[in-house]
Amino acid sequence: MEFKGRVSIVTGASQGIGEAIALELARAGSEIVLVDIQKDKLEEVAKKIEDKNGKASIFCADVTRMDQSIKVIESVVEDQKNIDHLVNNAGITKDNLLMRMKEEEWDAVLDVNLKGVFNFSKAVIRNMIGNRYGRIVNLSSVVGLMGNPGQCNYSASKAGVIGFTKSLSREVAARGITVNAVAPGFIATPMTESLPEAVKKMFVDIIPMKRFGVVEEIAHAVKFLLSDEAAYITGQVINVNGGMF
Repeated sequence: MEFKGRVSIVTGASQGIGEAIALELARAGSEIVLVDIQKDKLEEVAKKIEDKNGKASIFCADVTRMDQSIKVIESVVEDQKNIDHLVNNAGITKDNLLMRMKEEEWDAVLDVNLKGVFNFSKAVIRNMIGNRYGRIVNLSSVVGLMGNPGQCNYSASKAGVIGFTKSLSREVAARGITVNAVAPGFIATPMTESLPEAVKKMFVDIIPMKRFGVVEEIAHAVKFLLSDEAAYITGQVINVNGGMF
């Protein structure tokens, strides 16, 4: 899969799955646009890409803000003319049982995980329609499909991403644009590293492959969906979860 000449935007690109996706697409030859609110970490990822002769630019932007999303897209279009790939990866968790969950915990997770997907997709879609080409991959989650105690907000946001993906794919398919989702299972990231050992063991016990996934395995799935090899795949959810669901 060669992405030379392509321009790929990755949100939530400062660490974990987003960083792995950015590095994988850069290795395939794409120019990477890194988006996150953590500028220092974005600069570290950009340096990793540039050290291997790749091209990367960074935008410190909040995906929950439509004005900032539009500004990123307008800047990239002004510089590059075309945007080929959008990976909506930015996500957060604020776990709590529903009866203890604060309204701000609900709102924060829905704003980043779901509204962020809306904001960047809406901002980029006109450019892709004009080019009659584009690939959008949204990061959902296994808990958006099966649920998880203490994660009503996160599960709802990731289930919403799936509904959004299926609907948008139908709107733009005739314009040569595909829209798909990847639903990771439990992946070894900074987010899961903070879990207590007992909780990690509980999850491993219910995963048929008996291990957490690694970020590169998610990056490979995303790269495939962005490639020409996946040109006839749209509106789909690719589960990468070791057989868990």
